[in-house]
Amino acid sequence: MVNAGRRSAVVAASGGLVMTMALPASALPTEGANTLPPVDVAALTAEARAALATSPVVSVPADAAWGFDAPEITVVANPKPPPPPPVRTTSTSRSTRVATGVVPQSVSGNAVLEIAARYVGVPYVYGGASPDGFDCSGFTQYVYAQLGISLPRSSGAYYNVGVRVSRADALPGDIIVSPGHVGIYAGDNLQIDAPRPGKTVQFRSIWQTNPIFVRVT
Repeated sequence: MVNAGRRSAVVAASGGLVMTMALPASALPTEGANTLPPVDVAALTAEARAALATSPVVSVPADAAWGFDAPEITVVANPKPPPPPPVRTTSTSRSTRVATGVVPQSVSGNAVLEIAARYVGVPYVYGGASPDGFDCSGFTQYVYAQLGISLPRSSGAYYNVGVRVSRADALPGDIIVSPGHVGIYAGDNLQIDAPRPGKTVQFRSIWQTNPIFVRVT
């Protein structure tokens, strides 16, 4: 309904009342206000149609079959790498301190001397009884303990252990006892012992005067 430049919208309310809302004419869209300009579709697609017209025509026979020839593959296991070169170590492990040529031949095959030779180079430590440091009786006790033989901790007590033998009958691995000191006989007038402060476990000549040789089993 148009009245004095206004259009009224009639709305039916749920209560049965009739409500009217008047909108100004300026709020209504005018004809053609949102109309887009025409688009020349033919011009936009002209280039694509020209490309299609000049494209080669590919035809496939109706009975064409597709196939793929797989190349033959031979699997070969990787060759084993060559063994690594021997490693030269400069480890200071106390179990490998003995240098070649220093150890007397009597060590080979002698259980006592083979164990004792592992600790060549261990420093003398007063009261020491471990590979961190030895004194003379601590070293002798420790070596024999590896063979299950219990020996005294004091050097003076070694006069009362085992069986005494003469120097001529002494064998590598016997114990050499002298006042205030104890070592292990290595044969050929040699012994291995923990000498004194400032020194290390080593093979050296027997320096004691009239030592006693003791054999324990």
